[in-house]
Amino acid sequence: MTPKRRRLTMVGLGLLMVAAATTLALNAFEDTLVFFYSPSDLMKAETSPGKQIRVGGLVKEDSLKKSNDGLTVSFTITDLDNILPVKFEGALPDLFREGQGVVAEGYLIQGTFQANHVLAKHDENYMPKEVADSLKKSGKWKGNNK
Repeated sequence: MTPKRRRLTMVGLGLLMVAAATTLALNAFEDTLVFFYSPSDLMKAETSPGKQIRVGGLVKEDSLKKSNDGLTVSFTITDLDNILPVKFEGALPDLFREGQGVVAEGYLIQGTFQANHVLAKHDENYMPKEVADSLKKSGKWKGNNK
């Protein structure tokens, strides 16, 4: 093999290895990516049953229900257009309140969102960015314009 052909082969193999590594990295990134939806977005979207997603909105007033053991909680998230029932096993964050912003991460199972994690807003001025953006997009935003 001539030096020119050997060099060309090495460059080709190097490019092939870089392409393979890039493909593997992108596939790994896609598997860990968690998409955010509002209840309205989720009604329109086609989500895979086993795909973990995030939903956010406002906790609907008078929707919070706790089981007798106190560990299983159900509530409804709304973006003021659509609602989504949520079930969660575990302790809710201390700042969790009806009428305030929340983001839940988990799976959609037969129309009910089974949450693994629930995040509540920090204080009276903070709302999760995804929730605020969703409310602004739907024209339902009533907060400050930050």
